[in-house]
Amino acid sequence: MTAPGRQPGSDAPNAVAAPRPPAIRRFLNAGILPRLAVIIAGVPCLYVITLRGGVFFMLLVDLIVLLGLRELLQLLRAKGYQPFAVLAYSCSVALTWYAWRQGVAVPLILTGSLLAIMVRELLRREMSQSLAHIAVTVFGIMYLGWLGSHLVLLRQLPATLGGDEAMGARLVFLLAALVWATDTGAYLCGVAFGRRPLAPRISPKKTVEGAVGGLLAAGLVGWLCTRDLVPFMTPLAGTVLGMVAGVAAQLGDLVESLIKRDVGIKDTAPLLPGHGGILDRFDSLLFTAPVLYYYFRLFIF
Repeated sequence: MTAPGRQPGSDAPNAVAAPRPPAIRRFLNAGILPRLAVIIAGVPCLYVITLRGGVFFMLLVDLIVLLGLRELLQLLRAKGYQPFAVLAYSCSVALTWYAWRQGVAVPLILTGSLLAIMVRELLRREMSQSLAHIAVTVFGIMYLGWLGSHLVLLRQLPATLGGDEAMGARLVFLLAALVWATDTGAYLCGVAFGRRPLAPRISPKKTVEGAVGGLLAAGLVGWLCTRDLVPFMTPLAGTVLGMVAGVAAQLGDLVESLIKRDVGIKDTAPLLPGHGGILDRFDSLLFTAPVLYYYFRLFIF
């Protein structure tokens, strides 16, 4: 006789869980083909522009910053905030231009931005969220404009200090290689071996195994890059820098996931198939570019 509250057949051994799909099926289901298509189409363009440098690279960073800021402002509006878009765009672009021209205007830009945002809030009729509107606008400028400007600062660093201008392109290639290695290592290891969630409250699909895979991949690529791309670094220094960059890249990804989780969306935009929006693709670069810039600025050049 079946006990109350139990279903017939429940005395049988525990049901066997459905078999896990083979690895190739998991990769296809995870959208690896659109990712590869975007990489094949986009990487050569980014390579040529980075190698060319100058105003062309600065305009590329401006495009990334403006598109990313547009996505961020849409997220903020979805939460009920009203950031000042014109001020956010103009101040963010001013920061990247400062980074290219290597002037002394950054304190002026940041101070002027803050003053302008607060004065602009005085003109708003509804004052119930004045502090929030000011705060999210400043956040957008710092997150996209200030962090993004470090891409230009890194590209210009050797030339600014009287070194080889072409070395700046190598530093950006190193940055891209480390971030790509982190993302790819975390993605492949997470899909193939992922079991334990890394931060289920923020991003349920990220796993500890994927995070470890990303760090190991970044360390390996950092070590490999010391053989040709940055031969002035020792293999140990390259490995350590790679793993530090791997930590920064994954933190950047988690921060962007936190913002999306707060708003309640999966991707910031459908701009890049398999990748989401600009923020989804470049969130790791925004965190890692300052790490590499200040490392090379303080300890190498």
